[in-house]
Amino acid sequence: MSPPRPSGDRGKRRPSGDRGKGRPSGPPSGPKGSGLRSAPKGKSVSPKGKSVSPRPKTTPSRPGAPGRRTGAGKRPGAGSGAGSGAGQGRGGASRRDPGQFTPPKERGLGGTQVEGRHAVRELLLAGTRRTYEVILNAEVDRSEIVGDIIDLAAELRVPVTEVSRTRLDSISRTDAPQGVVARAAEVPEVSLSSLVDPAELTARGTGPAFLLALDGVTDPGNLGALLRIGECAGVSGVVLPRHRAVHVTPTVTKAAAGAVEYLPMALVGGLPTAIEEMKRAGVWVVGLDMDGSTSIHDLPVSTESVCLVLGAEGRGLSRLVRQRCDLVASIPLHGRLASLNVASAGAIASYEIARRRSGTSNPAAPEGESAVEPGG
Repeated sequence: MSPPRPSGDRGKRRPSGDRGKGRPSGPPSGPKGSGLRSAPKGKSVSPKGKSVSPRPKTTPSRPGAPGRRTGAGKRPGAGSGAGSGAGQGRGGASRRDPGQFTPPKERGLGGTQVEGRHAVRELLLAGTRRTYEVILNAEVDRSEIVGDIIDLAAELRVPVTEVSRTRLDSISRTDAPQGVVARAAEVPEVSLSSLVDPAELTARGTGPAFLLALDGVTDPGNLGALLRIGECAGVSGVVLPRHRAVHVTPTVTKAAAGAVEYLPMALVGGLPTAIEEMKRAGVWVVGLDMDGSTSIHDLPVSTESVCLVLGAEGRGLSRLVRQRCDLVASIPLHGRLASLNVASAGAIASYEIARRRSGTSNPAAPEGESAVEPGG
């Protein structure tokens, strides 16, 4: 005899003579011989044959908050009060996940990661671009400059986080970040015309243009050193090729020690075309090469609007750039070596121009006589 059907079934007990009539043609609704019917979708069947809803899955609640979901699966700081933009941890509050912020994609000069104590302090002091976060090595000595960085970050409401040395090294892109890394907006780019416009120069109080153009320099250490030298020597702007040249990397920011925050920089599609534009604006373009016919110490146009062009490491000035310069100068060498590093050569040439612009007379010239001949 078959077991009785559950009382909750829709069908009624059929007379024995009606068995086998009117059955559905589909497969059985439950395990053979079980007498159970299948449950609606999303429900299960109890041993007694009753359909029950599945028990909702919950995550463990925090102490003191029974029944509350914890939002498992989110990374720390991903809630409404934290994120990857500026303004997180306002008032100098720390982030739980340092270094997880992804800066905007670099489309121009770069410089979104700044490393080194001097570079980070100047970034905060200059205020020319937005700083998103500062990350400190928790074990770094609290020197005066580190204290300045912490105070400036608190004043500017930039989040500061202390991490282990290992964690900071994994974030850093240089060999020695000096215990400090900052994330910031990209270095602002200016137009070439603004670097040679007399009205712009007068407004900035820089006098005649004193520009530094780099022809294919690819070493970030050299670029950083040249930017630091140029800023100290009074260079009013820098011209960089958009292609086949290094731009502002973390190594550049560290070597420049903050100079990238003060030097206006223009990216140009081609340096030969940019040279023609500068010449039309009344700027003297002087290339620096070991085979130059004029000594840098006898440069006749130092006090005019001038652009000093430095060649790449090894090959020097390219052919087109050399052809379009107004003149090519050289640095006299008195030793056995045949050349100088591009940053060293740039330092000598930049300070020679700065010396002449400052009105310092040539010690070898008679008193009261200018070192530069009028109209020379």
